[in-house]
Amino acid sequence: MPRILIAECKQEVSTFNPNLSGYDDFGVRRGEDVVRYHRTVRNEIGGALAVFDDAGVEVVPSYSAFFITSGGTLAESAWQRISSELLASVREAIASGEPIDGIYFCMHGAMATERELDPEGHLLAELRGVVGERMPIVVSLDLHGILTDRMLLHSDAVVVYHTYPHVDFFQTGERAARLLLRIVAGEVNPVTAKVAIPALVRGDELITATGKFGEAIRIAQAVEADPVGLSAGMFIGNPFTDVPELRCYSVVVSDGDAEWAGREALRIAENFWSHHESMRVPLVSLADLSAALLAGIPGTVGIVDAADATSSGASGDSNAVLEELLRVGFKGRTLLPMVDRPAVERAFAAGVGGVIETTLGGTLDPGRFRPLPVTAKVRLLADGDFRSESFGEAWQAGPTAVLESGPFTIVVSSRGVNLYDRSFFFAHGQDPRRFAAVVIKSPHCQPHMYADWCTRMIGVDAPGSSSANLPYLGHTRCPRPIFPLDPQVEFAPRVERFQRPRKN
Repeated sequence: MPRILIAECKQEVSTFNPNLSGYDDFGVRRGEDVVRYHRTVRNEIGGALAVFDDAGVEVVPSYSAFFITSGGTLAESAWQRISSELLASVREAIASGEPIDGIYFCMHGAMATERELDPEGHLLAELRGVVGERMPIVVSLDLHGILTDRMLLHSDAVVVYHTYPHVDFFQTGERAARLLLRIVAGEVNPVTAKVAIPALVRGDELITATGKFGEAIRIAQAVEADPVGLSAGMFIGNPFTDVPELRCYSVVVSDGDAEWAGREALRIAENFWSHHESMRVPLVSLADLSAALLAGIPGTVGIVDAADATSSGASGDSNAVLEELLRVGFKGRTLLPMVDRPAVERAFAAGVGGVIETTLGGTLDPGRFRPLPVTAKVRLLADGDFRSESFGEAWQAGPTAVLESGPFTIVVSSRGVNLYDRSFFFAHGQDPRRFAAVVIKSPHCQPHMYADWCTRMIGVDAPGSSSANLPYLGHTRCPRPIFPLDPQVEFAPRVERFQRPRKN
């Protein structure tokens, strides 16, 4: 019976968010708690566990640090604690039982700390130092990850999501687990090829079901289904994680055929590049947004403020849309999310039914947002603990208050949580369908969340550390020239290949 060790370290950051992430921004689990939790959610480790269970594998859970939300650059003290705890847990697991046959490592790929700009690569290199050069390691990654050379040098294979918005967490874990078991059994000999593409991309064309990016993904899926193909995908990176290897990447893992892997990785990359010019977001100014709302739009308008997307690493404390709608006197009932711990503390002091004078926003990113004075009635108070609508993850928003100020209902949390579904609103008694407008702080949710029923979706060009207006952000670390930060960027593709020594 194979013994497979499982580890997880996941976070996506915006290095443009001035507020550092900390240790408390992670849900940390150890040992059997890792398995107990992940059997309750449809994520990567849940999918891997399903495969391992069917195969009669003995699972050796070690350590899981999963971001409660994306955020700013990870504080160095938090990184040192997480990385040391994870590696200590692996050492303990290895020392406490029979030999380990392989490792499944669940990662995101877009972490960055104050000093380490490739944390995933660092962890894999350190892990190699613990388990040796010939231990099979397979890594699952978000397609918004940044596929560094160090990650490929120290893993046997990577497996990447095939969907955006992401709906294949569970299936990605299944794919990774099946590939790892084939490597452990000596059935395959992975060799990886990747092609770097000088582009940072956003927009509706990245929706894999309907956009042009879906073409590259379908090529990758066909490559992976080939008898020689073991894994294939396309990384579009996270444009807000400004690190030295930030760009897009195609990747193919083949069974021992380096030339084939290179050709197919090149084919995926060239298809992607042929569409890159269309992978931008048409944004509407705040003034044009308010003009459209005042002109009257029936039903519910989805106001997409992706510049403050906590799932992309933004601070969550943008009040830019609220300030604009107050300025023009918009009277339609509007639902908004906000991160503002001091406002929540005032609401708890007043109690449900109390009226408070407070400010909203600008507590985490004061360089972009000024605190906005409001008078509001406290409608609901909660602990902020809930499960996501999409895949059942446990989110902790901290103490949370629902405030009502005129036509505006603001769900204010003490900390950011992922907002790629409606669970934050639902958990606090708010149904977006009952409002004239709803602010959506996520670039793309699954269509049924908002797009399928909102009368209109309007993407706004608001300030924020995850703005789709990429030149606004001010990248300083990523390679240049790169689209769309520079004019007339050329693509001169180069295939890089990686192969681990075979296990004896």
